[in-house]
Amino acid sequence: MPTRRRFCPCRLRRRLAGAGLVVGFGAALVSAPALVSAPALADPPPLPPGLAAPPDPNRETAERSETSAEGPALPPGLAAPAKPASPRAETPPALPAGLGRPDAPAAADDAAQTTDAASPVDRVWGRILDGVTGFAETRAAVRLADDPRQDAFAMGEARLQLDGTWYTGPATLNLTVDFLGDAIARDRSIDLERGRGVVDLRTANILLRPLDFADVKVGRQILTWGVGDLVFLNDLFPKDFVSFFIGRDTEYLKAPSDAVRVSLFSGLANLDMVYMPRFEPNRFITGERLSLYNPALDALVGGGRAVRPVPRDDWFGDDELAFRLYRNVGAFEVAAYAFRGYYKNPEGLTPAGGFRFPELAAYGASLRGPVGAGILSAEMAYYHSREDPGGTDFTTPNSQWRALIGYEWEWLPNLTVGAQVNTEINTDVAALRAALPAFIDAESPFADRARHQLTLRMTKQALNQTLTLSLFTFWSPNQKDGHVRLRAGYKITDQWLVEGGANLFFGARNDSFFGQLQDAGNVFFALRRNF
Repeated sequence: MPTRRRFCPCRLRRRLAGAGLVVGFGAALVSAPALVSAPALADPPPLPPGLAAPPDPNRETAERSETSAEGPALPPGLAAPAKPASPRAETPPALPAGLGRPDAPAAADDAAQTTDAASPVDRVWGRILDGVTGFAETRAAVRLADDPRQDAFAMGEARLQLDGTWYTGPATLNLTVDFLGDAIARDRSIDLERGRGVVDLRTANILLRPLDFADVKVGRQILTWGVGDLVFLNDLFPKDFVSFFIGRDTEYLKAPSDAVRVSLFSGLANLDMVYMPRFEPNRFITGERLSLYNPALDALVGGGRAVRPVPRDDWFGDDELAFRLYRNVGAFEVAAYAFRGYYKNPEGLTPAGGFRFPELAAYGASLRGPVGAGILSAEMAYYHSREDPGGTDFTTPNSQWRALIGYEWEWLPNLTVGAQVNTEINTDVAALRAALPAFIDAESPFADRARHQLTLRMTKQALNQTLTLSLFTFWSPNQKDGHVRLRAGYKITDQWLVEGGANLFFGARNDSFFGQLQDAGNVFFALRRNF
């Protein structure tokens, strides 16, 4: 195993100072629009008593005239006499209350008159801009330990997200796009599949309702289902674990899919069908920002794209299909799932020692509902390794049973606690062990019959819910590795949010999942402005 460098407080102080410069520079970019504020354009202060100009009796008349399309008002005495209005153009006096026609339309307000007077192009742009929200943020993460294969900073970026929703008759248009300035990335070419480059297209889809009982969404979208809290069994849509482990917002754990989703609703049950015409992998660990274990080398590798799997990018050839059938039974929501596609991480090996995405079929069920003072969640799934149903090929993952049970409750006022137990059991571990090559240690987690994992979430809100403190932990008691994620977020105003936190990893071995990330521990900081 490679020698791991020890943590050095002085080096951390230098990195934290560098992180402060990154956050401070990004904060200046984020807050620049707010610096041009109303006081610069406000009315001048009033004159001292006795120096103010005497009130002008014609001021009100002049102000009304200035807002008209006729131009500014003439001085008193020079104005042309008012023209008598024609009887046809006169506005009749309002009827007394209770005598008006019930079907008479209300008078248009000033905003509506302005809209009606605008050109068609202005009205279109107005509708587009009215549907746009988003945020601007700067975010940095500095490592807590030296990783000779990686930079000292895990993240240093400024991000602008624009999120728009527009309703056009029977259709709803959704678009979410991120513009990103990344100081750490070594490759800045745009790659929408990996979420890399100056543009990350999160959503771009159209939602239609062709029938009263059917919805159809076509295009790029974020897909998710299942009941696990940051643990995914039947949710086999792409994830971005790199973003999660380096300190980006939790929303970036979910990666987008190019898909067609059809939802059918009935009194008996509801059905979701998702078709992805091309394989959508996870944004998995490649070695670019996080080092990982390579079993063929029995070492940690990183500092570039150490993992370059054989791609599956054949449209309509490498496609995937997922189903969810669900309904409420009393206070519980129950669901059944089916999936046919590929493993989302490159868990298979090629004869030359490369990586690939083996074929996968999955079937499962879930249940969620109130029990006692909290919410109970339960889920199970069977992963059928389609290329190796007997488990005799070490280059292909074993078929597995997976199960999860969790419970969430409010322990104290404004303190919510959630705990889960998750187990993954290989179905043919004896055949797998017999097929392992000599370079894989018999004690390796690859040869374990099961992986057990416990999670704990604690969330505390304070200061009128403007301060949120959270803790989330993963821990495997049999593989002796884990991950701790700490976060503190404070809402300065409704628009401004400051955030800080840490990702900590530990493990007894380099070849366990979290053990390989021990040198990736980091602290992160962020400043965000919503609009």
